Amino acid sequence: MSGYTPIRILPGEGIEVLDQTLLPREERYLRLDTVAGVAEAIRSLRVRGAPLLGVTGACGMAIAGEERGVGPEALARAAAELKATRPTAVDLGAMIDEALGAVAADGEEERRAALWEFAERALARQRERDAALARHGRELPGLEGAVLTHCNTGGLATGGEGTALAVIAEAWRAGRIERCYATETRPLLQGARLTMWELGALGIPGTLLPDTAAASLIASGQVSAVITGADRIAANGDGANKVGTYGLAAVAARHGVPFYLAAPLSTFDANTPSGEAIPIEFRGEDEVGGFGDDRWSPDGGGVYNPAFDVTPAELIAGIVCESGVLRPPYGPAIAALTAQNVDR
Repeated sequence: MSGYTPIRILPGEGIEVLDQTLLPREERYLRLDTVAGVAEAIRSLRVRGAPLLGVTGACGMAIAGEERGVGPEALARAAAELKATRPTAVDLGAMIDEALGAVAADGEEERRAALWEFAERALARQRERDAALARHGRELPGLEGAVLTHCNTGGLATGGEGTALAVIAEAWRAGRIERCYATETRPLLQGARLTMWELGALGIPGTLLPDTAAASLIASGQVSAVITGADRIAANGDGANKVGTYGLAAVAARHGVPFYLAAPLSTFDANTPSGEAIPIEFRGEDEVGGFGDDRWSPDGGGVYNPAFDVTPAELIAGIVCESGVLRPPYGPAIAALTAQNVDR
């Protein structure tokens, strides 16, 4: 990965997270040592990205053990508080449950250390997954010349090399990709602020465009593929990602441009049959009609601000994970892979 890390684990003390709401103007790390602090950082998008949310959730449980004690009831309350912050990303809740399961058989004196050890393993495992995913994705058909991505999927989103952006970086190093187009990504401009920052850090030529220009870019023939991450992939292959992804996939299909998702196995949710069952997070009015304290929309109007939308499986040419590239129909392959992941 590049010379930055979005999270630092300090066993027995807390964590430090790179405040992603301040990028690219300022690189500031926040020290978090309370459950409430971790919950606020997740809710406010100071720390974000589905895989990194999972790691942060595991860290939050270790912090809960230090702050509130390691009794089952105290840990269960902390787990519920952390899970409630962002409902769409499956990694967050799944990793919290995995942390609870990992210490269920331990005595109270052993649980504090075990929770920190689990959090450190979770981060190491994510880094291994990212590297494998990137290797599998670099030879995807159409991943050449110029590609388009949406939102942010680099190391900032995972703690490792990233998902879709890691695939793009591998293909760029292999000489296949010459340029990456990145949407601004409303409402928090995560593409403009974070993806363009990471492209610069990786040395990959990047071109920024408004979300509203993406359809015409695809139609122009200037991009050979579209690749994004995902926050939850249902059992049938429907994928939830930052709002606007569905539109990109639909336009890509109309013009014969392959659309790919890249996500680790932890993002697959065998318990969610289709995209219709994925809970969609809605965010506040203050994130639309301006940015930060700068407002340009008049008061008094309503706001429709979903953070995610769902792309139907039939629009997805392939799903890249650490085990390889899945092709449609996705149901049987996802069932087999998620079963193997549970068995581990």
